Amino acid sequence: MGGFYGAVVTRVFRRYATYRVATAAGVFTNCVFGLIISYSYLALWDQRPHLGGYDQAQALTYVWLGQALLTPMALMGGGCEDELMERIRSGDIAVDLYRPADLQGWWLATDLGRMGFQLLGRGVVPVLCGALVFDLALPSAPGTWVLFAVSVMLAGLVSFALRFLVGLSAFWLLDGAGVSQAMLLTGLFFSGLLLPLTVFPGALGELARALPWASMLQVPADVLLGRHRGAGAVPALCGQAGWAAALLGAGRLLQSAATRRVVVQGG
Repeated sequence: MGGFYGAVVTRVFRRYATYRVATAAGVFTNCVFGLIISYSYLALWDQRPHLGGYDQAQALTYVWLGQALLTPMALMGGGCEDELMERIRSGDIAVDLYRPADLQGWWLATDLGRMGFQLLGRGVVPVLCGALVFDLALPSAPGTWVLFAVSVMLAGLVSFALRFLVGLSAFWLLDGAGVSQAMLLTGLFFSGLLLPLTVFPGALGELARALPWASMLQVPADVLLGRHRGAGAVPALCGQAGWAAALLGAGRLLQSAATRRVVVQGG
């Protein structure tokens, strides 16, 4: 069965790789917005040096890492949840339930294929663009990059698990667009895409850093920037793993409830 899911990941990766023009346009957009946000951060950090515990180079690195992870983590939508909702609305979900594969496992493999391509296709170039224009605080220690890779993998699981829950809501709602929009706005704010969560004051900052959306950008960024290093990175990675396990478990329970609902309705 592992080979089956691996084949799904590979197939989806290849499918996204065929959209070369769209990928190039997306990279260009990420670079443009990266430049705009970078100069905004420069103005802010000139007035408030070391805001949120970052120096200017770290703040700029945070900007470009946000652009690199924006699409892979589907922070502005575009993941599996929209397709899942449409299949539920159209009734095509019945075909998915007849497949010799678990529904959650199938969509996880699909999303990993998408994320894998977009990490390479739309993640690397924006960071290189930022490094050409600005002095970024990229680490030189291989161990930091390994921890960062692990953190990004866990971030992807958290991202999928949240969006899978959103997609399953279509079993109960006639239109899940409202849930999708609420998740998008919440994710933009609490992931740290707009501003690092370390900038948020007091209880709001503590709450934001404790929520699962922080695992999608803030935690990987802090690992890359050396705020979580060596053994000190273990609690941060365990926090990501804990959220991934809890949310995937919740998705499993909701999937079971949804499947029973389909059977009861005769779908």
